[in-house]
Amino acid sequence: MSHPTGTLQDTDIEIGADDPLHDDTSLPLARYGIVDHISHFSGLCVSVLYMVAAGATLWEVVARYVFHAPTQWAFEVVMVLCATSWMISSGYVTLKKRHIGITVFHVLAPDRVRWWLDLFAMLVGIAALFLLLTDASIRAFTAVDHVERTGSAFNSPMPMMLKVLLLLGTILYLTQLTVNLYRHFDSPGWRVTVKTLGAFMAFYFVSALAAHYGGADSMLGLPQSFFSGIAQALDPSQVLDMRAYDLGTVSFVMVLLLVALMMTGMPLGIVTLIVSVLMAIAFFGPRGLYLVSTNATGLLDHYTLVAIPFFVLMASILERAGIAEDLFDAMSIFAGNLRGGVAVQTVVVAVILAAMSGVMGGEIVMLGLVALPQMLRLGYDRKLTIGLICASGALATLIPPSIIMIVYGLSAEVGIGDLFMAGALPGIMLATFYALFVLLRVNLNPKLAPTAKEVEAMTGTSNKLSRARMNAVLLCILLIGSVMGSIYGGIASVTEAAAVGCFGAIVVAAVRHEMKWPVLQAALLGSMTTVGTIIWLILGAVSFVGIFNLVGGAAFMRSLFLDLGLPAMGVILVMMAILVILGTFMEWIAIVFITVPVFAPVVMTLAPELGLTEEEAKIWFGVLFVMNIQIYFLSPPFGPACFWLKSVAPKDISLQEIFVSVMPFIGLQIIGLVLVMTFPQIALWLPQALGG
Repeated sequence: MSHPTGTLQDTDIEIGADDPLHDDTSLPLARYGIVDHISHFSGLCVSVLYMVAAGATLWEVVARYVFHAPTQWAFEVVMVLCATSWMISSGYVTLKKRHIGITVFHVLAPDRVRWWLDLFAMLVGIAALFLLLTDASIRAFTAVDHVERTGSAFNSPMPMMLKVLLLLGTILYLTQLTVNLYRHFDSPGWRVTVKTLGAFMAFYFVSALAAHYGGADSMLGLPQSFFSGIAQALDPSQVLDMRAYDLGTVSFVMVLLLVALMMTGMPLGIVTLIVSVLMAIAFFGPRGLYLVSTNATGLLDHYTLVAIPFFVLMASILERAGIAEDLFDAMSIFAGNLRGGVAVQTVVVAVILAAMSGVMGGEIVMLGLVALPQMLRLGYDRKLTIGLICASGALATLIPPSIIMIVYGLSAEVGIGDLFMAGALPGIMLATFYALFVLLRVNLNPKLAPTAKEVEAMTGTSNKLSRARMNAVLLCILLIGSVMGSIYGGIASVTEAAAVGCFGAIVVAAVRHEMKWPVLQAALLGSMTTVGTIIWLILGAVSFVGIFNLVGGAAFMRSLFLDLGLPAMGVILVMMAILVILGTFMEWIAIVFITVPVFAPVVMTLAPELGLTEEEAKIWFGVLFVMNIQIYFLSPPFGPACFWLKSVAPKDISLQEIFVSVMPFIGLQIIGLVLVMTFPQIALWLPQALGG
């Protein structure tokens, strides 16, 4: 479970936030220092770049299909724009303390212990970022010297710019984190110590710049030569001889260190980054930092990741424009006189919201704010209502465009469009299970839910929608169908479809008369914050996986699974069990990057025994993986979905009641998982049909 201000799913949609530029949990504007102002202002500025990048991507689609003249510049320009927002958002995200961390034990600890844990997290973060910068700065200086270019038809200096952006983003992150550390202390003595630390780091990088352009043998290079001498003298690879240890021991140490640091509550991106840095230095000495910075820079060149901010932005615009409430009201009208109709239409709305967003936290909060009070007011059974809302909200993990699937696809190296198609039928299957379960319950016991006529008799009112709101609903459904249809039909890539969705969301909001600057500003800022937390976590995770694979850890883990002596399905069941265990205390994105690079190659090896091709096996396992994560979202004692609903539920609804209420729906999720595991075609039929 993550802290409410640090979860991935709730940072993108802050329901009810009156001022998107400030929040109650962050530092008041009046107490800002110069670094805080820079972080805040730079975050506001780069949030707009997502809209510019979406516009450039949209133009590429128009140029290709309307003018039959594909652009040569769009891809590289969009990558630089998004990378700029990803990196420069680090200051804002750090200022607002939005980085994702596992805070189960942090929240339970006494105040004094939390103070020490926060101090430890900041010190480790400063160390990790400083060590990353020692090599990233050299790579950036060299790239600028050579004006590194792509070699494409457009031949932009994108490689140079990405390395410079990594440098600037890490400096901003490190500087803001140091300011946070300074603010953490009350003692003047310790504050002076932090200032001294900051001055030393500034001197180090200035001297590195001077040595690079003035020459290592010049007077300007003397400080850097001194630092290099110290680094060589303290080289741990000369003492530890890590290659003398077997792969099992090394893998165990890396995983143990990773889990131990996660339990302190520090940001997961810092955890994976510091483990990567330590292992790189332990195996290869100071030169090993090159591997970490190279992996980090390579992440910024992943075009697949661009779809994440576009989908998040589309969801933010639609949600903030009030489309979710319109959907609920419209479905309520369409439900007619069906007993339990409001519950069924809640499932339908949840499916549409899932197709709008791709992230779960905001959807559950919205359903909790809109559907929960209405269903309780209409006399629906409390437990049935609570469980249905949690389970329906969790469909966003499976219904495309799922952010979890995008991250899984990046890690497993499988097509995002294929994953989207594979997740559609299992998602609809689960939604159907929920609706049928509710209908069965309310028909066996009519007291659990009233009909529309009974509701109208009780309230004396009938629900109606204005023409503008109804048009907005119809356009929203058309937009979702167009975005998903263009992906499934192969008309546009996932990223291009997401960009079209952003501008389609603006049109829908305009039809509803809600396309105002505060709405767009809040959507852009929320998207920047959300994606900023994701990218820095992925950056650390990619670095960790790169080092783990390089030292042989992944190969050892794969051989460990394959040597269990179990049939293929037995190995899959072991993997599912591991995911269940990790889900009790880890964030899903950490689970993805720790397990998928190990699990995916094993599943590919087992593909012939499963009767699948390697690609089909990875897609099928991806759906199983996401369905497992969906179960974790609901499962006590740390099911995030339960905590999100509790945050907006009436005070008389206890957390224990929510846990009890979700149990039948967890059972339905397990049934769905078993069905997809037993009959892979449930997931693979649509990709195969459309692929053919």
